[in-house]
Amino acid sequence: MQATTVLVEGQSDRLAVESLARRCGHDLLAEQITVVPMGGATSIVRFLDRYGPGGANHRLLGLCDEGESRGIAHALERAGLGSGPLDELGFHVCRADLEDELIRCLGVDAVLDVIDAQGELASFRLLQRQPSQRGQPVPAQLRRFFGGRSGNKIRYAPLLVAALPTGHAPDPLARLVEGFARES
Repeated sequence: MQATTVLVEGQSDRLAVESLARRCGHDLLAEQITVVPMGGATSIVRFLDRYGPGGANHRLLGLCDEGESRGIAHALERAGLGSGPLDELGFHVCRADLEDELIRCLGVDAVLDVIDAQGELASFRLLQRQPSQRGQPVPAQLRRFFGGRSGNKIRYAPLLVAALPTGHAPDPLARLVEGFARES
């Protein structure tokens, strides 16, 4: 059985993908699926060299932010993995980033419930009162909350995935995990 490597930008993406995969009944170890954070999309060439056709020859899947999609597409083509729409190559694109996708999928109230359950709603409300955040849409404030404090993205990624109703996940994340199933 050929191993599958799932390339994601960072640790929070890895945790979200692994959390949803488990919820969907995947046994990543048994299925030989490894989710690898690249430390940013600009590192993809190194990971394609390691896991792609010129390296370990794993089946490659991935998740990236829209702002990085052109560079990802170019790197995949240069590595000999094909050209065309990224989703047809097994790479799925989040509009802004995965946190943005989770916020939109869950809705503001559900995200606030997750933050409240962690005892950090007062901290979020304090952020909302900062001059740079006043007047910003609440989803933008939530993204700032997750990205502004070291470790928050990593902490909240699996919590936000756990809050998703069963069978309801952001499209790029859901399609990525659906792609774990091997074609016959």
